[in-house]
Amino acid sequence: MSSGNVRADSPAPPLGRPRLGHEKGAVTSAFVPAMAPAVQQGSFADVPFVNAYEAPDAPAFSRRNRDGTWRDVTCAEFAADVVAVAKGLIAHGMRPGARLAIVSRTRYEWTLLDFAAWAAGLITVPVHPDAPPEQAAAILRDAGVSACAVEGGAEARTLAAIRHELPDLAHLWQLTALAANETSAIGQIAAAGRGLPDSVVAERRALLSPWLAATLAYTAGTTGEPKGCVLTHANLFAQVDNAVALLRPAFSSGPDEPSGALLFLPLAHALGRVAALACVRARVRLGHAPDEGTDDLRADLAGFRPTFLFAAPHVLGRVFVAGRAAAETSVRGGAFFERAARVARRYGAAAEAGKRGAAAGPGLGLRAARSLYDPLVYRRLREAFGGRLGHVVCGGAPLGRGLRVFFEGAGVSVHESYGLTEATAVATITPPGAPRAGTAGWPLPGLAVGIAPDGEVLVRGPQVFSGYWDGERRDVVRVAGAGGWFATGDVGALDADGYLTVAGRKADLLATTDGRRVAPGPVEAALRADPLVSQCVVVGEGRPFPAALVTLDPDGLARWAATVGRRPLPAGEAARDPEVLRYLQRLVDEVSEVSEVSEPGGAGEAGHVGGAGGRVSSGVPLGAFRVLARDFTVASGHLTPCGTVRRAAVLRDLADEVGRLYRPGPGPGGAAG
Repeated sequence: MSSGNVRADSPAPPLGRPRLGHEKGAVTSAFVPAMAPAVQQGSFADVPFVNAYEAPDAPAFSRRNRDGTWRDVTCAEFAADVVAVAKGLIAHGMRPGARLAIVSRTRYEWTLLDFAAWAAGLITVPVHPDAPPEQAAAILRDAGVSACAVEGGAEARTLAAIRHELPDLAHLWQLTALAANETSAIGQIAAAGRGLPDSVVAERRALLSPWLAATLAYTAGTTGEPKGCVLTHANLFAQVDNAVALLRPAFSSGPDEPSGALLFLPLAHALGRVAALACVRARVRLGHAPDEGTDDLRADLAGFRPTFLFAAPHVLGRVFVAGRAAAETSVRGGAFFERAARVARRYGAAAEAGKRGAAAGPGLGLRAARSLYDPLVYRRLREAFGGRLGHVVCGGAPLGRGLRVFFEGAGVSVHESYGLTEATAVATITPPGAPRAGTAGWPLPGLAVGIAPDGEVLVRGPQVFSGYWDGERRDVVRVAGAGGWFATGDVGALDADGYLTVAGRKADLLATTDGRRVAPGPVEAALRADPLVSQCVVVGEGRPFPAALVTLDPDGLARWAATVGRRPLPAGEAARDPEVLRYLQRLVDEVSEVSEVSEPGGAGEAGHVGGAGGRVSSGVPLGAFRVLARDFTVASGHLTPCGTVRRAAVLRDLADEVGRLYRPGPGPGGAAG
């Protein structure tokens, strides 16, 4: 079995400050020493059995019943489930090293299959359930999967239609039962292995080591075809163990407040996957919520009552706007909420400065003002998350300084992160004891972050993957560059204290006709943080100024209409509505600060993003925006299954809309529907 299981309640080693490298006056690298020892034997398949041995009656999971209540699954019960399913996989002829694909939303069976596959010596291949059939087929074919488990009938029909393209696929299972009197795939798989002794699973686990592949995790395919990242058990251990050690306040249980996390991020996404593994490794109760839909998620949060979450920024944005909307319809009104929000932001900023030792923290007057608003505003916002929430790990997009310090002031610590699949999800994260709003934090302990001369972000360490999977050769292609650094494709900078700021994808930088180079990422993320906005694409390559295409979120539009006393507006009508456009114009005026990148040789001064040979400075406003009548979708080819915009496809298909932004009419700062 693997040794050194990281417990959330064990003493935490001190967090060291980053060790910095400099060149020409700029910080070009930062490294935080590991907080957890490297695992030298075994695999992640051993974790459930270690938990069952050490704490058999401790709750490992909670599963939602049909009536909305939650039922605990103990560590011993989960280990027994893993053995039963692993024996079934072996009975179906799955050999060590074979690939098992999982196409499903976030649910208990997903995590169970993940661990059961490892216990049987297999390699798991996550596939997003919303992936287009042709993309799913390409991933399954490239990975050479022998078996595939899908969630429901729709996914089963999709896979059945393309099964002729998958010569290696021998088994196709459906996780949900077709009818009430039928057995689910989990039951069917387990039934096939009942005649095998438990020792066959122990024998398979004994063959594994940290250096063997655990999963082929495919990238989102934002700029091309998805690539299979080969992540080893050692990669997973390095990521999870250091994250648990760093985020000890989030994972720890109090005497009367046992910790628990409700996961609703897709498990096909690297951050969601690592979040689940971290909870199992740290022996923290984990619940699964398959739907981010407002009503379903609200009910799950109320029933599960998590102490911490892993979430995308838009979830926090929706809660903030819902609280503001509720206040505007109450007796106290919106002005009361805005005063409370200002106090929370001031308190949060002061608290963060105090944690870093940069200031004394909130003063007596600010603490008194926060106490006044807490029962009337902040506590109600926390109740929207179930009432016990203390920490949120936020990833997938920048959160925005204002929202970050607001939640800190409202009693919820937000740990913003930056990462990529090739780094096993998280590369940098805001440390609990030294937060700095507006940044993506320090390198995860054990990992180094560097900045290339042109400003590209580099990563190096035990969390970084083995290489990309070559489906034709059935082998790993190593891609690390000089010195073992992996180039992420993102542009960013490290400040004087080692905090990383990311401006966006290097390939997305725009060159305007007046010689400026603009990074679209910051303003896109800032606009998407508003619940009224679904997607935003900043354009401007070869144009006189940067501008934006904006789509509207139907739920956000409905809430906005209710707040201002309007009837619900269809997206096409809202795109031309003067009141909607005025709202968006105010929003654009607030957040339209995109970033300008100098040519190599620019100074890396404070307030800029870039390495010794490049910089990104804020201060270039959007010249125009245009609201589209239709949202981007996976089906239209404009979104990846994880919700990331395919910029090249948008620019190709909406070239006419981009052209209208620069015709006489809207002008700088204008809007067009």
